[in-house]
Amino acid sequence: MRLGQSMKLAPRVIQSMEILQMSVAELEERLEQELASNPTIELTEITPDPDATPERDVPGSKENAEDFSRLEDFEAANPDAAENTSESGGLVNTRERYDFDEPRTRSTRLDGERDSKMDAMASAPAREASLGEQLKDQWGLVDVDESLRAAGGLIVSYLDEDGYLRTPLETIIDRAPADTEGARPSLETMERALSAVQLFLDPPGVAARDARECLLLQLDAIEDSDEWDSDKDRTETLRVARLLVDRHLDDLMQNRLPKIAEEENLTFDQIKAGLGLLRRLSLAPARRLVHERAEIVIPDAIVEYDEEEDRYIAYLNDSRLPDLRINKEYAEMIRDRDVPKKDREFLRTNIGNAQWLIDAVEQRRRTLQRVLNVVVDAQREFFDYGPQAIKPLPMTLVAEQLGIHVATVSRAVADKHLQTPRGVVPLRRFFTGGTETASGDEISWDAIKAALQEVIDQEDKAKPLSDDALAKALSERGIEIARRTVAKYRGQLGIQSARLRKEF
Repeated sequence: MRLGQSMKLAPRVIQSMEILQMSVAELEERLEQELASNPTIELTEITPDPDATPERDVPGSKENAEDFSRLEDFEAANPDAAENTSESGGLVNTRERYDFDEPRTRSTRLDGERDSKMDAMASAPAREASLGEQLKDQWGLVDVDESLRAAGGLIVSYLDEDGYLRTPLETIIDRAPADTEGARPSLETMERALSAVQLFLDPPGVAARDARECLLLQLDAIEDSDEWDSDKDRTETLRVARLLVDRHLDDLMQNRLPKIAEEENLTFDQIKAGLGLLRRLSLAPARRLVHERAEIVIPDAIVEYDEEEDRYIAYLNDSRLPDLRINKEYAEMIRDRDVPKKDREFLRTNIGNAQWLIDAVEQRRRTLQRVLNVVVDAQREFFDYGPQAIKPLPMTLVAEQLGIHVATVSRAVADKHLQTPRGVVPLRRFFTGGTETASGDEISWDAIKAALQEVIDQEDKAKPLSDDALAKALSERGIEIARRTVAKYRGQLGIQSARLRKEF
């Protein structure tokens, strides 16, 4: 036997951490699941007052401050409320805690109103056909020799999401199912089928085996288009473009245009004309058939400017969250001796779970609002002037200021977004380290990246700045960083080196 101490997380603490880390969309889904699974929890319903003036429910307002103080008082007096039960009394202070008879500030859908969720489901677009389904449908309509039909369908099934055929034809033949006579398609048949697939399937470039073949297939497809001013322009531009792809694709990737001009006896104008045509082509042609839907970002909070007080204010965007409460009848049934003990135990368990969830949601609102207030006050210059004015704001500093653990701050900002006058911004963006400028002012790493981007945008593209020159240009702005740091930030911004940025 050994005596020792260990730290364990109670289920209530784990749930609070999970709720705190959820975005507003995830929390809405979690509350909807609880409504469907827990019979003791319900939506708050109020009768609208036609004479009342609608007010925005801003967390941190007077009403919410009273709710929070009442919650804190209850938790201080009853730290073990979930376990504080009895046969006769049930849960402690259930009536006072949930205040059944008082109206709440957030309303639910009224009778006769349209259901927004049902409307959204009815308006949702149908599922788009996948890339494989679209290509198979195209191949099924192509008029080709029947001896190539099965081989072409086999090739289509091996195309990747970019439209390339990465698998060798020999491997496809080995993996192909044998016919009734035990024979598989020959290599000659597969090559003819591949030529047919490349010729007839749209968009051009599908079924190419590498980038060079993909670009050449697209050049073949636009050769007969009517967009050329003259046959001479078409012939010359296509000739140069094919030459660049067929012989100098690697040189193009390294921006070695003088070498190409010297070896092929071309002028820079001819090379630029060929490059202009190549820029219209795609290295992933099949992507045009499948349209990726942009991810919808729902801001968890909104930042607005208050002209009267000359400051920015932040409030939670939680009006879409269902307002929950404990069902009054079920809460009273756990005190009724006439109700069977098994039913009372079932209700007691579910009401305890509902209490935990409501507490966690309220705690999330309070913590997130406090963090938002600190961020808005500390990053005022960002809202006024933009990304270059963002200041260093370590999470440890915010945690010390609020008197909470740094892990709590990290969970509060995870997957959260702010709707600001500068657009929708991830909340975590405001928490960054930094350094001091020559004048002694603090500047964040994001602000340094924004300054680097501005310097590169303003450079002479015929003589782009090297990393040493970029470091010197930033130094003139009071930002002292090393050349290797410039190279690192340039890579993070997706900016090429000076040699590749040069324009001839």
